[in-house]
Amino acid sequence: MAVIRIREHVNPLSHRYRLPTPPPPWESIYRDWHQPLSLDIGCGRGGYLSAIATAQPDWNFLGLEIREPLVERALKDKAERGLTNLHYLFCNVNVSLAQLLPPQKLHQVTIQFPDPWFKRRQHKRRTVQPQLVQDLVPLLVPNAQILLQSDIQPVAREMLKLFEQDDHFVNLAGAGRFTEMYPAHIPTEREEYVLSQGGTVYRAHLEFKPA
Repeated sequence: MAVIRIREHVNPLSHRYRLPTPPPPWESIYRDWHQPLSLDIGCGRGGYLSAIATAQPDWNFLGLEIREPLVERALKDKAERGLTNLHYLFCNVNVSLAQLLPPQKLHQVTIQFPDPWFKRRQHKRRTVQPQLVQDLVPLLVPNAQILLQSDIQPVAREMLKLFEQDDHFVNLAGAGRFTEMYPAHIPTEREEYVLSQGGTVYRAHLEFKPA
């Protein structure tokens, strides 16, 4: 069997990724579109979402990923598992999010181990940007949960800072502080690997408060 190699990183600022992805027919995709929706931004291979969608059938889960081959594999796995509360979508979240979902639809957002883009000139490629935070605001229900994590402390601190700069988001651990564990948490593959190697996972847990 041929091995398909997938690039670890793609440049979200390249021309290919600048066109917004139109919203699919959501009510046809999910068995019950009216269930609470959790959005995982940068879902990778989708293992975390597959596990939590299986464990929580009374929630819907949506994974957004910019690497199209990973989305294709995840969709195939979802179909094989028969999960009707889960979907994956190939898109650049920083281009597509604003028009992708109806207002006040999201009950939870997770952003886990995004590409760090270490060089300063590449920071504009990072997933969490001020505009992303702004785009999330109209999509969230009151008290929606925002869960962030990374094993790179500067990346985790930057994500937390960008959310805390918007008065809609309250850090449940206290301003500028990380938390120990998320509620109803299922570890991602990256998280399990980091912890198995003795590394540290930096987690933030925020809550959305409408103005």
